[in-house]
Amino acid sequence: MNKKFAAAVSGGAVLMLVLSGCGGDDGNEKADAWAKNVCDKWQPELKKIETANADIKRVATETSKPDEVQKTDSAAFGTMSESYKAMGAAVQGAGVPPVKDGQATQEAAVKGFEATSKGYADLKAKMDALDPKDQTKFAEGLKEVAGGLQAATQGGKDALDKLKAGGLDKSMNSQKGCQVTAPSPTK
Repeated sequence: MNKKFAAAVSGGAVLMLVLSGCGGDDGNEKADAWAKNVCDKWQPELKKIETANADIKRVATETSKPDEVQKTDSAAFGTMSESYKAMGAAVQGAGVPPVKDGQATQEAAVKGFEATSKGYADLKAKMDALDPKDQTKFAEGLKEVAGGLQAATQGGKDALDKLKAGGLDKSMNSQKGCQVTAPSPTK
């Protein structure tokens, strides 16, 4: 339906969770255990997000019918909302990370994931409200939804930045559950 929409979604929907370029081995067993707890719970959510993102990209073609785009995108945004909520819950459930300012790091990360969850829920509601029978209005609505993607994902990006700044990047990078491949951008 709209290649720019697909590009915006693929760039914004899946947050890259490898927090820095290389894995670490700093010998911090407590941080590693905390990261393993979180990353093991994140892995199924990351797979759901990747699948939802792929579904959005699949229907974002010139040949897709508006009702198919609406149904697919709405379901994908709903999945992403639930997944980011679950990611925040995993950080909360893991307890305070064993790093300097651990409680503040945890609280900020949970808040960020909750914000992204809400952002995707809002995008789902906007998508559901579009009228696929009026193609002009539908296309305009898609542009508005695509424009909201950056704001929707900002909380999750902030959460990851907070975890990285808190010193958890090396421990999280060493966990297989937190490693995802970034989708290649589409043009």
